[in-house]
Amino acid sequence: MNTMKAFARTDANSMQVELITVPIPAVAEDEVLVSIEAFGVGIHDRYFIPEDARFPYVIGIEGAGRITEIGAQVADFRIGDRVVFTSSMHPKGGTWAEFAVVKQTGLLAIPDKLTSEVAATIPVAGVTALQGMKDLGLRAGESLFIAGASGAVGTMAIQLATQRGARVAGSASAANLQYMESLGAGKAVDYNNPDWPDEIGKWADGGVDAALAIQPDTETTAIKVVRDGGRVITVSGYGRPQTQGERGISVAQLAHQDATRQELEGLLASIAEGSIRSVIEAEYPFSDALQALEKTETRHARGKLVVKIEE
Repeated sequence: MNTMKAFARTDANSMQVELITVPIPAVAEDEVLVSIEAFGVGIHDRYFIPEDARFPYVIGIEGAGRITEIGAQVADFRIGDRVVFTSSMHPKGGTWAEFAVVKQTGLLAIPDKLTSEVAATIPVAGVTALQGMKDLGLRAGESLFIAGASGAVGTMAIQLATQRGARVAGSASAANLQYMESLGAGKAVDYNNPDWPDEIGKWADGGVDAALAIQPDTETTAIKVVRDGGRVITVSGYGRPQTQGERGISVAQLAHQDATRQELEGLLASIAEGSIRSVIEAEYPFSDALQALEKTETRHARGKLVVKIEE
């Protein structure tokens, strides 16, 4: 079999994604071919492609599966190994397919206790949440407000922050307040309630030490609940440089650096042992992947959506 089914952008001028048949990509010496078992669905999947992409281009950033072929220079993995990975901007295409090519440096072994479906939820949201904690320099005893905390990144961030000994508050729709509390949030507010900043102010005794603004354009409102001299990291600030905002509050864009292998392996281990939860709102069959993408693009998903490729 030299071809595979894949969801791809067929040209540079349209954001439309189609299910088509494409050639299985060839493996270079430092790459492996992975038979995809599941892939996470992300807000960026439709348009995170290389500037010089050759079309049709398979979309998708994160996936999990088994190695079916290895290049001559691959030393740490073998055929049959279960792996999770990111494939963002790879010239040979992304993860929304039956197979994907990945450089060996992008691979992580999946712990025995984790399913491929759970593993596929971790790379993007996990790296983002880990980087958010690092950029904030969050310390035990500090208070953190997370704007848009019920999605995939917020789900991880609440737990990572509380694991570090921080007190956490989060905003989401009313339907997700109990969900945030179940993850460890000490205060959950409905962003549709105009009084939510006052609620956070009372909970944090005048203002939180730091804020993580996940959803676009939430850093402005997040600043309102941060104490004088506090700090804000924005995930979707679209390149906003670090500034010294009102009341001495520092505002910076998430660094978007690759987390170390050790950090990601630690997160995978924590999820495998159950000390951190990776929440899947729904699993979709491969044929319905576009429905999952459209749902994620509403920014109202709880936790993560996953597509499972049936054998």
